[in-house]
Amino acid sequence: MNVNTAPPISTTSRFNPSVMEPDEIDVLELDDQPDSSVERDGEGLSGAVSALKYAQIPAAEDSTALRYNAEEIEAYYSQRPLQVWLRVVQIFLPFVRFAFTWWWNQQTGVTEAKQRRQAIQLRDLLTKLGPAFIKVGQALSTRPDLVPPLYLEELAKLQDQLPPFDNAIAFQFIQEELGSPPDEIYAELTEFPIAAASLGQVYRGKLKTGEEVAVKVQRPGLAQAVTLDMYILRQMAALAMRRIKQIRSDLVGIMDEFASRIFEEMDYEQEGRNAERFTQLYGHLPDIYVPRIYWQYTGRRVLTMEWITGTKLTQPEAIRSQGIDATYLIDVGVQCSLRQLLEHGFFHADPHPGNLLATPDGKLAYLDFGMMSEVKPHQRYGLIEAIVHLVNRDFEGLARDYVNLEFLTPDTDLTPIIPAFAEVFSDALGATVAEINIKSITDKLSALMYEYPFRVPAYYALIIRSLVTLEGIAINVDPNFKVLSKAYPYVSKRLLTDPAPQLRTSLRDLLFKDGSFRWNRLENLLRNARNSSDYDLGQVVDQTVDYLFSERGEMIRSYLVNEIVVGLDAIGLNAWQTATSAIGEWVGLTVTHPAIPPSTEKNLDHIQRIWSILQETRGFDPTKILPVLPRLFLKPETYQMGQQVAEGLTQRVLARLIREFLLADEPELPATLESTPPRLIPIER
Repeated sequence: MNVNTAPPISTTSRFNPSVMEPDEIDVLELDDQPDSSVERDGEGLSGAVSALKYAQIPAAEDSTALRYNAEEIEAYYSQRPLQVWLRVVQIFLPFVRFAFTWWWNQQTGVTEAKQRRQAIQLRDLLTKLGPAFIKVGQALSTRPDLVPPLYLEELAKLQDQLPPFDNAIAFQFIQEELGSPPDEIYAELTEFPIAAASLGQVYRGKLKTGEEVAVKVQRPGLAQAVTLDMYILRQMAALAMRRIKQIRSDLVGIMDEFASRIFEEMDYEQEGRNAERFTQLYGHLPDIYVPRIYWQYTGRRVLTMEWITGTKLTQPEAIRSQGIDATYLIDVGVQCSLRQLLEHGFFHADPHPGNLLATPDGKLAYLDFGMMSEVKPHQRYGLIEAIVHLVNRDFEGLARDYVNLEFLTPDTDLTPIIPAFAEVFSDALGATVAEINIKSITDKLSALMYEYPFRVPAYYALIIRSLVTLEGIAINVDPNFKVLSKAYPYVSKRLLTDPAPQLRTSLRDLLFKDGSFRWNRLENLLRNARNSSDYDLGQVVDQTVDYLFSERGEMIRSYLVNEIVVGLDAIGLNAWQTATSAIGEWVGLTVTHPAIPPSTEKNLDHIQRIWSILQETRGFDPTKILPVLPRLFLKPETYQMGQQVAEGLTQRVLARLIREFLLADEPELPATLESTPPRLIPIER
């Protein structure tokens, strides 16, 4: 057994919320406790406050969870201005020194050695400032399009190469949380941590039952450090909103959302529940793997989960050397993220490279489920509608989407915003939407934020952080990777199969414009949707039938009746033309017929192409359409459509006969399918 146990520590007491009942305390003030003098590593923040609000979570989870409470924290720190200002100085002085060094290097000439030293200085600075700032560095470490390579290399170390804390404290936490010393719980445990991150450090071990596990132990004094920093950042956000008129976004709300997620991340029991929910929602997706949680060895500050062997996605060469396609795994991650954001709404808000591994068997493993968030149903549908309107260049619809998504208030005048959208996105959409990256869109939107009354809702900040981080990882693997080009097949599939009224309306708006049907849009949707892994053509047929014969489908039924009439009339007339041509040739005459209208020919071409697309779609089987036919024939709307088709054909035939026999001598009538009868011309011999 390889376990390094530690003697009890008598000189330092630790913050242990797990021993308290929810109804005993709302705010735990450590400086009021005689034995609580936890020092923040190297920073001496004695007398910090946790200010953690305990609240019962649903009974099914049978637990209490840490909750961020901004009011409690503000009430506490507003009485301690000296402690706050000391921390403010600790934060800003290092940044001032860093900024001066950067400026001086720019003046004297930037060399690789200077740049590396400054990158190390930035990493050390963020490390010393604590978890909140480490999170910022982790986000920057995934953006090769924003950060120079030397900085990327150093900031990447913030993911899992931070300075560890004392093993004695870690093993004491294990005993406090799990009720027994480590050597009584684990058959093996590494003597030192194999990785140290912003909130805790990880040991590799083995259970007495033989399973290999990762044991994550939380840093001491974490709650106090995070609470004070969140308070300061929140005050800065409020000050910026008051003093800078150009800022209309809810910066305070964004900070509260971010802080709430970090507080949840400090509760390892909540992380375990998140992992199991993630498994339930996304674990069935192809090549997605989520490690198992061992609940009997998990507490609020200790998490025991299945050990995952893998390679970071930011090491594509190492992945490829194992015979694994790194670009494919990025695509797997994009598809999983789309389902997180647009289907179920429960999403991983911290997908940095340390949390995404390529396993030896070619799967994408997700780790670290502490920072999760949710997108509400109306927001999910709003995001899909915005994508559709962007693709469709419907900037009026896009402006309305921004109202629904809470970027604009309902009373906002959209008149000047619509042409602004057109100007911003027209160039970006010059080729295809698939060519755009998420950063280009967010950058262009940021320019509009200052000119018009936009505000960034709190939920959106984490979504963008998640997407931009994922895109940064993708760019590192493949510089030409376009997230939107991989996303559109999923969006197409949702439009064709989701029965939600919002998406049915979006589909109708996409396919119809000014009363005409846009066949090319339907072709594009079908072509893209067939590339979605879980696309079900049978479901498309069922959804189409249900919608077509619903009240909302009346406009489409009317259009179909007209198209069927035109199509049948063209087929019948074509047969007549073929017959008359054959007779004319037999008797020595050549027959000229009016030209078939280009629109009719184009529609027939579209139908042929759509049929070809369907035939090439995975799982296509014409016999699956047969069960749908009885449903169609029993619909009263089908009978009504049949009557309308018969009436339409009769009217066209009568009109043609009248023109042929009564208006044949009118020279001004054009030679079209509907207006001019065929003429017989002798064949020259």
